[in-house]
Amino acid sequence: MKVVLTGNDLTVDKLWDIAANNAEVEISFDANQRLEASRKLVYELVDADVPVYGFNTGVGWNKDHKIAKDFFGDFNKKLIYSHSLGIAPEASEREVRAMMAVRLNCLLGGFTGIQPSIARRYAELLNAGIHPVVPERGSIGEGDITTLSHIGLAMIGEGFVNYKGKRMTSKEAHKLAGLEPVVLGPKDGLAIVSSNAFAAGEGAIVLKELRDLADLGDIVYGASLEALDGNVSPLNPSSMAARRLEGQAKSAANVRNCIKGSYIYDADPEKPVQDPLCFRGGAYVNGSLRDALDYTEKYLNVQMNSTDDNPCVLIDERRMISCSNFEVTTLATAFELLAIVMVHISHMSCYRTIKLADPAFTRLARFLSPDGGESHCFGAFQKDFVSLDAEIRLLSNPCSADFMAVAGDIEDHANNTPIAVQKLRKIVDNMRYIYGMELIHACQAIDLRKRKADIKLGQGTEIVFKEFRKYVKLYENDRPISPDIQKAYEFIKDGTLLTKVRDRLF
Repeated sequence: MKVVLTGNDLTVDKLWDIAANNAEVEISFDANQRLEASRKLVYELVDADVPVYGFNTGVGWNKDHKIAKDFFGDFNKKLIYSHSLGIAPEASEREVRAMMAVRLNCLLGGFTGIQPSIARRYAELLNAGIHPVVPERGSIGEGDITTLSHIGLAMIGEGFVNYKGKRMTSKEAHKLAGLEPVVLGPKDGLAIVSSNAFAAGEGAIVLKELRDLADLGDIVYGASLEALDGNVSPLNPSSMAARRLEGQAKSAANVRNCIKGSYIYDADPEKPVQDPLCFRGGAYVNGSLRDALDYTEKYLNVQMNSTDDNPCVLIDERRMISCSNFEVTTLATAFELLAIVMVHISHMSCYRTIKLADPAFTRLARFLSPDGGESHCFGAFQKDFVSLDAEIRLLSNPCSADFMAVAGDIEDHANNTPIAVQKLRKIVDNMRYIYGMELIHACQAIDLRKRKADIKLGQGTEIVFKEFRKYVKLYENDRPISPDIQKAYEFIKDGTLLTKVRDRLF
């Protein structure tokens, strides 16, 4: 598997192949040409002695310090040293691969002036499987300088990396892979450290997982709708077309595909005319997640395929200018939007699960007891998912407005994009548990209905039920439930539903 990077067309799916599937990276011919032209201009500007921020001047408050060209190498190395400020925990190797690929792709636009050999080193490290150890905390999001500097350390043969499953020094890994550490020149240090590739890389991984979670949400909701013996009219394609919300229509179509052929389409005079909103609007709120994902992906694609460098090298104009292209407030607030939407997603799932344990809505035993109340069954279960839901609400609180002026009061704006992404990552994982717990209730209710009548499940939900029962057995008598919750989480996370249901029916 190979991904050719051009600087213009990196997608979340391509990045996932690089990050998660270890796809080989190749730089296109045109991108290499831009790298060479950009570097040529940098050397011409060195000779012209034009003062440019971070090039022949210091950075931050030290912008008034002039850097003589004889000291470029020392200055750039010290820049990496002084900005290596990351705080544990560490980003995963998958996330490090993603941020390296994003940074490389942005360099290929030719707006940075980095040494072509250093740009190529990103590809060489990725292809060799050398992954710098990158602490996750410390960036305020106006360029992830304090975290990306650790990739710079690895490039110059310092710091630590993970290589073929082992932690070792970067120098040792370079030697084993047949590489020499890079030697920094003018503008190289700033080009390595000053970008938003850290947040964009982690954000792209979360976005891919959220895309999968949106499909999982439709599948789990379909199973719960059958477990309730709910109404299907809210999924009607004609009413969806009248509403004209694309995400909502997509989720409703997915659910219809899951429950196609189900007994819940049969006439039932005892069925209420409409269900609680957590069931009636399940596809509608899932659609809100899809709409928010589309918005976020639009601006993430811009981030992954454009320059966020300061200063910006303009080859055609033959100059290098100061700018704020590292400003990513649009992206930060997009991830915060997703976190807010996930509160609604979580609430809907929790309320569906609560309703499934209530005889007033299901006409089944209280707490889905298999023996009419002899077992406590799911009587205390609600505390678990309600607790995780509360954590999701906490994590959804915006952080992009919580910044302080730094660097001698020069850098007086920030957006905390990495924090926004990492909070969303935790929300996604909590949601896997919540969906798993909803599925425990849905399958329990389906089993109880099967005892009462010979019911026919939908083409997708039949697969869900059978596959889930391979992980979690029917709750027939009181037993510790924590192991079942963990198994349900693993079932949601391992992709079984996506492979068995989505890839066949969506």
